[in-house]
Amino acid sequence: MYIQTISHYLPGKVVPNSYFTELNGLTDDWIRERTGIRERRRTEAGENTHTMAIEAIKAGLPHLPYPVSEIGLVVAATYTPYDTVSTLAHAVQNFIDVADIPAVSLSSACSSLLNGLEVAEGYFAMGKADKALVVVSDNNSAYSDDHDKVAGHLWGDGSAAFFLSKERVTDQDIEIQEIITAGAATVGRNIEGVTLRPNHGGLHMAYGKDVFMNACVYMEEVSRRILKKHGYGPEDVSYFAPHQANYRISRQVLRNMEVPEERLLSNIEVLGNTGSAGCGIALSQNRHRFQTGDLLLMAVFGGGYSYGAMLMKA
Repeated sequence: MYIQTISHYLPGKVVPNSYFTELNGLTDDWIRERTGIRERRRTEAGENTHTMAIEAIKAGLPHLPYPVSEIGLVVAATYTPYDTVSTLAHAVQNFIDVADIPAVSLSSACSSLLNGLEVAEGYFAMGKADKALVVVSDNNSAYSDDHDKVAGHLWGDGSAAFFLSKERVTDQDIEIQEIITAGAATVGRNIEGVTLRPNHGGLHMAYGKDVFMNACVYMEEVSRRILKKHGYGPEDVSYFAPHQANYRISRQVLRNMEVPEERLLSNIEVLGNTGSAGCGIALSQNRHRFQTGDLLLMAVFGGGYSYGAMLMKA
């Protein structure tokens, strides 16, 4: 499976840490020391999960090396839906105006991007499509509580779009060598660690330490596993994009794997935790840096729990 184009969208509203200092007394130093975040992007009136996804697609269309009408599958991933009946996938299909193709929406918390890409991989393998659009979009601020001193300051909003094909289309395509995903709903605080229950207070992280610990363990383990399976070691990684949840988690995984920090792709300092969109945004922001032959690694961890890794070659 190959990626032709990656694009992203970020809302224009910037929320600095000083907002939380005024709101609930959390200082800039306190937030930055624990999370690495100094500001985050938030949607404004008229923006939502659907509109952000469409803007990410718009950013990618000028770089698409084939007509959008050739897209044979839409997969949309989010855990912060704007509409649960007319889903994100329907909004995307409506925008690209391609009739009679599968349009699938899914959620596996912050691992949703990799599961969305796996769905495309499956359709390709079954011969049901040969080009796909996978979109990931999370509007955390629609569900989070800024007065929540535990996690209210973490959340940001954003989206990313991946245009994919079964076979290579251009010399600049990024090859997806493998995707590994799994649920981890049998360990730690699993289904209690992070929750989003619309009738019970929205988005909360009741057991942040447990999330932190398991994220570090599982992202390192699955990263080592996928590298070993393909005959690589951590020293072969050109760029590493871990789940953009907490800079301390990223650094911990990086140190444990002995990957130099200059190979880290990170945007959490200025975007906050953009959920399942974070890694996609990071790849899009840094696409211009990738050289032919670069080995790219992504690792994710989501509430519930879930985890995964993707190995790519530019």
